[in-house]
Amino acid sequence: SGQDYCDDECPHMFGSRLNSMKDRPELYDDGELSDVRHWVQRQGKIRGLGCVDFNYPQHFHSWINTEAKAALDEVGLVAGAVCLRYPSKFARGAMNHPDANLRREAIDLTKEAAQTARDLGCNEVVVWSAYDGYDYPFQVNYHDKWKQLVDAFRECCDAYPDIKFSLEFKPSDENTRFFTVPSTGAALLLVKEVDRPNMGLTLDMGHMLMAGENPGQSIAMVGDKVFGIQLNDGYTRLAAEDGMMFGSVHPSMALEAIYQLQQIKGGFQGHLYFDTFPQRTDPVKEAEFNIQRVKDFWRAAKRMDRKSLLQIMDDHDAIGALNLIDDVLRR
Repeated sequence: SGQDYCDDECPHMFGSRLNSMKDRPELYDDGELSDVRHWVQRQGKIRGLGCVDFNYPQHFHSWINTEAKAALDEVGLVAGAVCLRYPSKFARGAMNHPDANLRREAIDLTKEAAQTARDLGCNEVVVWSAYDGYDYPFQVNYHDKWKQLVDAFRECCDAYPDIKFSLEFKPSDENTRFFTVPSTGAALLLVKEVDRPNMGLTLDMGHMLMAGENPGQSIAMVGDKVFGIQLNDGYTRLAAEDGMMFGSVHPSMALEAIYQLQQIKGGFQGHLYFDTFPQRTDPVKEAEFNIQRVKDFWRAAKRMDRKSLLQIMDDHDAIGALNLIDDVLRR
């Protein structure tokens, strides 16, 4: 069931970006870091970590699903989710590729990821496509691209009703200047049109900030269709995803994001995943910092006086809100 990730204040399991385990190899004393097996072993050393999110198919070139499950068992971790990373052959689109044969291949690859999730004992596939979108006006038919996504997700959801399919939107990056699904609002519209109980969203803090959103508001809008959350921070320069440590740049927004997670009707059912890029920082210590930071913010959000908060919101009291933030973060 993963490491001892639960405490009375934060009941959710923590995961952290597996590829970050390649960073700062000189700090790792237990052998090489050339393969996904070694990255899982290194994650097993992170205090408080409970699960591993795997990229598919990239993390499954050198072993089969049963071997991945055995590696998790060996270090006392479980699988959190399987995350689609469509290969570069889909550079013109995955579910949105202009070639129907390649669209079919992308859908089949998504189903394979669902089977991998099943084999690993988790129930979530996170779908982020680097390529479903366009670069110039008049380049694509927006209605056709949208319908392709709706039809593809319906097919996947119906084929694997026990698996949650969770779309991770992003507004822009170097591969795709405009994504077919560029915002929380558009992503929520897609979920409603797919209209399946196992279709929802993974909200990435950095992606929401890049889209000019306030993450707390976005979480509140999506509600119980928040299947996953990816925690990080950034300076929000145009189209930049910094992958900074959680709450390091926007602490008040981080606090409100945690608060809104706590308010989800029926309770947030996912795990807390850190999509950060330590690079020049010890990735084990960075993950442990993120875990402690979330626990601190979780307690702070729980400490908020509900009566005072409701009064602040009723009055649109900006100064009262800022004083409340300062109060709970200083305690």
